Amino acid sequence: MPCPAQKLAPARPCVKRQQPLAFYRSISLPPEPSDPSSHRRALPVWARWVLLAISCMVANRLLYILHMPAGGFIGPMAVAIVYGVSIGGLKLPRPCFKLSQGVIGVLIAQTLSMTVLFKILNAWPVMLLATAITLLLSLVVGIGLVRYGGLPGSTAAWGTTPGAAAAMVAMAEESDADPRIVAAMQYVRVVCVVLIGALVSHYLGVTGGPGHPAQGLPDSLGELGDGLATLAAVVAGVWLFDGRLPAGALLGPVVIGSVLHLTGVITILLPQPLLELAYGLIGTYVGLRFDRATVRNIARSLGKMILASLVLIALCALSAWLMTLLMHTQFISAYLGTSPGGLDSMTIIAIDTHADVGLVVALQTLRLFTVVLVGPGMAKLVARFARSATGSIGRG
Repeated sequence: MPCPAQKLAPARPCVKRQQPLAFYRSISLPPEPSDPSSHRRALPVWARWVLLAISCMVANRLLYILHMPAGGFIGPMAVAIVYGVSIGGLKLPRPCFKLSQGVIGVLIAQTLSMTVLFKILNAWPVMLLATAITLLLSLVVGIGLVRYGGLPGSTAAWGTTPGAAAAMVAMAEESDADPRIVAAMQYVRVVCVVLIGALVSHYLGVTGGPGHPAQGLPDSLGELGDGLATLAAVVAGVWLFDGRLPAGALLGPVVIGSVLHLTGVITILLPQPLLELAYGLIGTYVGLRFDRATVRNIARSLGKMILASLVLIALCALSAWLMTLLMHTQFISAYLGTSPGGLDSMTIIAIDTHADVGLVVALQTLRLFTVVLVGPGMAKLVARFARSATGSIGRG
C-alpha cells in the first residue's frame, strides 16, 4: 500500500513548474513608463486641461492667419484628436457641448429673415429632391461598406447615414447596433466633411473670417440687456428642446431665437469671444471622441470608412452641382447643404464663408428629420444585404 508521501510526490513537480512560469510572466510585463496612461498620471487634471486649451487657441490663431474657413472649429478639433489618441484621459462635459450648440443655434436665428424664409418655402421641392438623393447615396455607400468593408449590416447603415452624429448613435444603440463603431464612423465622416468643406471653400476663393458682424463685449446697459436676453434664449432653447427633438440643443435655440428676433422682441447680441468659445468647445468635443480604444476598435476598417466617406462626399457634391442648376444658387451653399456632415459643423462653415446660411440650415434640418423617420427602415434594408452577402460567401 503506497504511503501518503508517495501520493503527494507527483503533484510537487507541477507546483514547481507553475511558480517559475508565473514569476517570469510577472517580470516580463512592459515597464510602467511605456504605459500611455503614465503620461496622464504625470500631470494633474487641471494641467491637462490647460495644455489642451492653450494648444487649441494656438491652432485657432494659426488657421486664422492662414485664412482657413471655420478655423475656430477645425483647429481645436484637430488638436483634440491628436491629444485624445496620444494622451487621452479627458472628456468634455456634455452640457458644455449642448450649450455651445445653443449658441450656434441663436447665431443661425440672427442670420434668418423673412426674405430667407420665403426663399426656402419657394424652393421646397428642390430641397426635398436633394434630401432624397443624399439619403439614396448614403444607402448605396452603406451597402457597399457592408459587402466589402467587413462591418455588420445595421452598424454600417447607421454609421453611413448622414445626420446629427449624436442622434444617429442614440438611434443605433436602440437598434442593437454597436454604438462605438457607429460613433467612430459618424465622427470620421464629420472630420472628412469639415476638412474637405474648408478646402473646397478655400479653393473657391472664400477666405475665413466672421460671416456676421463682429460684435464686442456689451458696453452699455441696452447691449448688456440684449446679451443677457440672448443667453436666456440659448438656455431656454436647450432646456426645452434637448431630448425632445433630434439635435434639439441646436434647433431649439434656432426656433426661440428666430421668433424673438423676427418679432423684434430682442436684438440678438453674440460677442465674438463667446462665438470663438462655442466653436472651440464643439470642435474639442468631436475631437476627444477619438481615443486609443476607438482607434483600436476601427483600425481594421478605418481606411474603408474614410474611403466610403470620401465617395459619399463626392457624390453629394455632384448632387449639389445639379441643385445649383435648378435653384440658381452658389455652389458653396448647395455643397454645404448636401454635405453629409453635422448640422452644427456645416452651419459654422456656412456662416464663416458667407454662404446662404438659411438654405444650408434648411437642407440639413430637413435631412435630419427625414433620417429620423426613415433611418430604421434604411438600417434594416442594409442589414438584409449584409445577410445575403454573408450567405453567398458561406456557400462559395
